Amino acid sequence: MYLLGFDIGSSSVKVSLVDGENGNCVASSFHPKQEMKITAHVAGWAEQKPELWWASLKFALAEVLAESKVKAETIDSIGISYQMHGLVMVDNNQEVIRPSIIWCDSRATAIGDKAFDEIGGHRCLTNLLNSPGNFTASKLKWVKDNEPELYAKVHKIMLPGDYIAMKLTGEIQTTISGLSEGIMWNFKDNSIADMLFENYGFSTEIIPDIVPTFAVQGHVSAKMAAELGLSTKTKISYRAGDQPNNALSLNVLNPGEIATTAGTSGVVYGVSDEIKYDPQSRVNTFAHVNHEIEKPRLGVLLCINGTGILNAWLKRMVGENLSYNEMNDLAAEIPVGSNGLNILPFGNGAERVLNNKNIGSMFSGLNFNIHKKGHLLRAAQEGIVFSFKYGMDIMKGIGINASVIRAGKANMFLSPIFRNTLAGITGATIELYNTDGSVGAARGAGIGSGYYKSANEAFSNLKKLDIIEPDNLKATEYKDAFNKWKTELDKALV
Repeated sequence: MYLLGFDIGSSSVKVSLVDGENGNCVASSFHPKQEMKITAHVAGWAEQKPELWWASLKFALAEVLAESKVKAETIDSIGISYQMHGLVMVDNNQEVIRPSIIWCDSRATAIGDKAFDEIGGHRCLTNLLNSPGNFTASKLKWVKDNEPELYAKVHKIMLPGDYIAMKLTGEIQTTISGLSEGIMWNFKDNSIADMLFENYGFSTEIIPDIVPTFAVQGHVSAKMAAELGLSTKTKISYRAGDQPNNALSLNVLNPGEIATTAGTSGVVYGVSDEIKYDPQSRVNTFAHVNHEIEKPRLGVLLCINGTGILNAWLKRMVGENLSYNEMNDLAAEIPVGSNGLNILPFGNGAERVLNNKNIGSMFSGLNFNIHKKGHLLRAAQEGIVFSFKYGMDIMKGIGINASVIRAGKANMFLSPIFRNTLAGITGATIELYNTDGSVGAARGAGIGSGYYKSANEAFSNLKKLDIIEPDNLKATEYKDAFNKWKTELDKALV
């Protein structure tokens, strides 16, 4: 039997087909081939049409089915990973009311801050584990205040993965994990966050039915089976936000385990079995995929918006004719610390780790007589790593310590400079695996459908590709470079 994984990103939608028996990915595709359009009518806004996600999924799925030539009835189940925090609103006919306000949109920050003050900081943190901040509930409040005619049409609100599941099954559902990422779940009462809904003037009736993260949540409808070339026997049995799903993909399910990614944005995600939160909400706590009321599993998430996007920007600006490998080679010629050149990578919107400040990306210490292209490239990667270190120190302050970090061997982790600097400055061992979000979602589907008896069985053939140990001989160099970088960040935050 086969398992399908859908990964609904803001850059593209990826579909992977996994052979359940051996865990191998037999076919994979993504769409669009260029980055998906993000609309920003105002600086700091970011919107995408959910219909674009669906159209991209259909293209990628068609390519996977054509390449693999598997029979529809041999596909046991579907798992869905999706970009977190996005707001999707539908009417009584399950039609989308407006484009989704996605994860990197910062328009609702002031709304969340106001609610935090009105409800009370201690009450928010002990019940919601976060400030309402710029998360999904606050985005809906922005619509209510600024587009009342659209808000009046709302039947249900969803996260992006819930929308995809609705398209597949015709049923509108969500999960506790999904509600928690929208700051719509009360962990103390184990219920929808009435305190925030009352403050914002929402009815809880707009929340879909809640289903377990791992469970048979529905089947592909007859209409969609005919449209997509699937079977009505295929189950939808798993859904999760992209970062909890990335942790699942790496078999990071237990307290003390750490997962990380470094694509357009970067994330460090640590699992805890205790209530942990940052008093300033610079890192955020959500229900992990295996969270249960009787057996808590919470994910503490550090997000840096400006990571791989900085590397991609430099490629367009100064490395247009270079591959990323060639860029890494140039950077490798430069010593640790980039001869005094520092780059703050915060050029992709307001950063939660900086108390929702939008300071932009900054270059300092640039010397026209010393610094070459390689210095820019190395300083960018060091700046990204140092932003991780800055956030991981906050995580350490609330009891999330990284001794081993797991990641997929992809994106920035393909760079020796990036991974060696991360290991060197954190003192953590880095383990790289042969997985990604869509493959992880497929394995999650197998767990939820009962195809696998346990997560251990689902990940029994997960392959470790590389191990990076900290270079203790360079520890002082990394520390000195980080301290100089942090000095520049402290100046920018004044």
